[in-house]
Amino acid sequence: MTIAAGIDVGTGAVKAALMRVDGDKTEWLARASLRIRQRDPLELARLCFDQVLEQAKIGEKDVDYVATTGEGESAPFHTGHFYSMTTHARGAIYLDPTARSALDCGALHGRAIAMDERGKVLKYKMTSQCASGSGQFLENIARYLGIAQDEVGSLSCQADNPEVVSSICAVLAETDVINMVSRGITAPNILKGIHLSMAGRLAKLLKSIDAMSGVVMVTGGLALDTGLVAALGEETGNVKNMKTVVRSHPDSPYAGALGAALWGAYRHEKLRARGAIIQAA
Repeated sequence: MTIAAGIDVGTGAVKAALMRVDGDKTEWLARASLRIRQRDPLELARLCFDQVLEQAKIGEKDVDYVATTGEGESAPFHTGHFYSMTTHARGAIYLDPTARSALDCGALHGRAIAMDERGKVLKYKMTSQCASGSGQFLENIARYLGIAQDEVGSLSCQADNPEVVSSICAVLAETDVINMVSRGITAPNILKGIHLSMAGRLAKLLKSIDAMSGVVMVTGGLALDTGLVAALGEETGNVKNMKTVVRSHPDSPYAGALGAALWGAYRHEKLRARGAIIQAA
């Protein structure tokens, strides 16, 4: 049996997951999430780790492996580090074993990942550096419209005549939105247009990695944005020969942390099998 923690240090939030792995059996012991909001991400990583330990009522010495991902490689308490594409792929498979691709939709970028049934990454591609397809851009627009972040998805789904944002530059896209407001375009139609624009780019990413069929699991900070997930379903349906099924999961934002914990447990077991780890008496 192995107890492993996964700490995902993103650009917008830090997530932690604590897992118990015993052969083919896995148990999710605890989870925690903290928004960064100009705070030190590594300090938040420690806080998240402490929170999952407290939830599970175990001590730090009881954790066999602490795996970081994202920007968490400098965390002084970690055992090992895994690339984000690897952890999101493994986390997506855990949340939906039928998934064969994932869309990691984060605060600053989007990433399409193709993987096999074990969570091994086969192909991946990220969006460009421009932030107009990111969670941070969407958060800025919501703030400008005076809308709470958790209202964005439901409002987008109420759109009846979406106004698509065509600019690939975040600054120009925000200017487009300002012009829409001055023209009297409603918030739902603005948000749905933004979602369709973002989804169109993400659908192209899926095509670029040959993810043309099967289940696509949305992960990352925008995974619970129902408007974006709905727009992804629409846009992938418009791509020739693409027959994917886009899904999200209530725990999709934790996919990176979850995958890190599972890969950490796997690595620990391999090391123990090789005799590289000596169990304390």
